[in-house]
Amino acid sequence: MPEPRKTGWLACTPPPLAALLLQGMACLVSLACAVLARQSGFAVAPMPFAFFCGIVAALLSRMFGLPGWWLPIQLFFLPALVWAQSFNLPPSWFLAAFLVLLAVYWGCFRIQVPLYLSSRKVWQALETLLPANTAGKTFTFMDLGSGLGGVLLHLAKARPDGHFHGVESAPLPFLASWLRIGLGGTRNCQVRWGSLWSCDLSQYDVVFAYLSPVPMERLWLKAKNEMRPGALFISNTFAVPDYPPQDRIELNDLHRSTLYVWQI
Repeated sequence: MPEPRKTGWLACTPPPLAALLLQGMACLVSLACAVLARQSGFAVAPMPFAFFCGIVAALLSRMFGLPGWWLPIQLFFLPALVWAQSFNLPPSWFLAAFLVLLAVYWGCFRIQVPLYLSSRKVWQALETLLPANTAGKTFTFMDLGSGLGGVLLHLAKARPDGHFHGVESAPLPFLASWLRIGLGGTRNCQVRWGSLWSCDLSQYDVVFAYLSPVPMERLWLKAKNEMRPGALFISNTFAVPDYPPQDRIELNDLHRSTLYVWQI
């Protein structure tokens, strides 16, 4: 099912800012309801108030077309703060938690791509899409947004005749994948920190992406302009609007993943 599109005055607003604005609106609505309740003789405790605010924020987010994965964030954001406050934690803990989340979900704030991890069934399906194993001939593979490096490590071990590359913009996932690849001693595999938009796709026989609906149209144009004729462009779960794939592989994993395959 396609993700809803933002509507109204939020249509051109980045999702993180839109979520913050809607959370503020929800707080104002909830405060008004709490004042009315107090005037009627009902006191509202902090946690019920926080959950009411979260429900309003989630409903507003749905109404204004934020992607579905924002809804639980909106719902539990304020209750989580109230719950954490009950432990009387020092402010530095909240700062540390924010920095860790920023390091993990950096792509979500910059290019509207959260951290998605492909399943093992996706890894195995990708094996079947790689070029045939021909003696003396190698191929190149690029994972755009390589996360923790699971795809790269699996394919590099399964196909030692290939060269596997990844690019990741979020600092913590990049560091984790860099360490996994380095400590694993996988010589035909490497990952670098950077933006997928700076990659020259003409070097690769297969390009794989598991991103979000937001960048797919732009990424498809980049792939068409840069990739060699005959090369494969594969997207996990997110299709390219108005460009039907030549092949699609539906997988029976936890996320009901679908691989969309285009030959350039």
